[in-house]
Amino acid sequence: MALVALRWAILLVALAPFAYYLIAIYCCWDYFRTAHSDESLPDFGLPAVSVLKPVRGVDPEAYENFASFCKQNYSDYEILFAVADADDPVLPLIAQLQKEFPDRTIRLISDIPQLGPNRKLNNLATLARVAQHEILIISDSDVRVDPFYLRRIAAKFSDPNVGAVTAFFRSRVERGLGAILEALVLSTETVPNALVARKIEGRVQFAFGWTMATTKTHLGAIGGFEDMVDVHSDDFELGNRIAARGLAIELPPAPVEMVFPNESVATYLGHELRWAIGLRNVRPAGYWGLLFTFGLPWTLLAVTFAPTTGSALGYATAYLFLRLTQVCLAGIWGLDDPVTRKWWWLTPIRDAINFAVWIAGFFTNEIEWRGIKYRVKKGNKLVPA
Repeated sequence: MALVALRWAILLVALAPFAYYLIAIYCCWDYFRTAHSDESLPDFGLPAVSVLKPVRGVDPEAYENFASFCKQNYSDYEILFAVADADDPVLPLIAQLQKEFPDRTIRLISDIPQLGPNRKLNNLATLARVAQHEILIISDSDVRVDPFYLRRIAAKFSDPNVGAVTAFFRSRVERGLGAILEALVLSTETVPNALVARKIEGRVQFAFGWTMATTKTHLGAIGGFEDMVDVHSDDFELGNRIAARGLAIELPPAPVEMVFPNESVATYLGHELRWAIGLRNVRPAGYWGLLFTFGLPWTLLAVTFAPTTGSALGYATAYLFLRLTQVCLAGIWGLDDPVTRKWWWLTPIRDAINFAVWIAGFFTNEIEWRGIKYRVKKGNKLVPA
């Protein structure tokens, strides 16, 4: 009797990921069907903006990434780089930018006070303080943008109820299984999870590090970056604090482009574990809730305990059909992501790894970030390990 009850409990719970996939499919379809490009948006009347680039080291194709911000179809903006180390190898690239784009305002800030353990936020605190313009657009060094990027972001702030703007990304991967698996996070997790949360909660309450835009006024109202120098997930912290003030966070449909390095599977697993640890400390209840979104392990359990071959085949078919539909809808149809288009069939492998990393995330709080080891504490706090 107990075995029968266990069987039916497993078969019932195994339907939960299918329900989630159906919701995600609807949310992706609903969002992208109304998405439209803003390339035709004129920039007259749009305010001047400051682009903040906290950098450390040289990412693959870093110069091309930086140069894309210098080629913006926008009349009035500045680009500010923050580099804390006097011998950082990125310095010659910034000098080359200043030489190649003499008509652009490109400034290098190197006097960075160390206010807390998060070096990126130390840089941002200084950049935000010296920025000349009200609108601040923050972007990581591995991000590349099209010429109308600044127009799309700045235009959103014409609505006084908008407190921040963020964006999705599409991937650029040259080679490496680890890089491919990491890039698939776009269509397998980032897009569906964000759009489901947006639909259920009625608004976006987070930001993504590849694009975080806000104003000096809103940033000052939440304590500035100086008040966040000891947190781990700066993008979540910024978005969550702004949303808590009742302000909207906009999510334009056009993505940026992220350039992934050729990395090993071990490096990829380290990145995944870092994100998992951060999420568990930021949203512990949500982290537990992810258990019911993992379709692969629940499907394998359902197949094992299924009373008939037909029902086992039904679970396996439902998982593959719904999961791959969601991935292709988000990555291929929604964002035209080349990695998803080519490697969508790796989704079950990524699902298996993702579940294993989720379990591992319960057993450690230590991470490595840009070559430095830290310990993440409950509440998103970061301390040197």
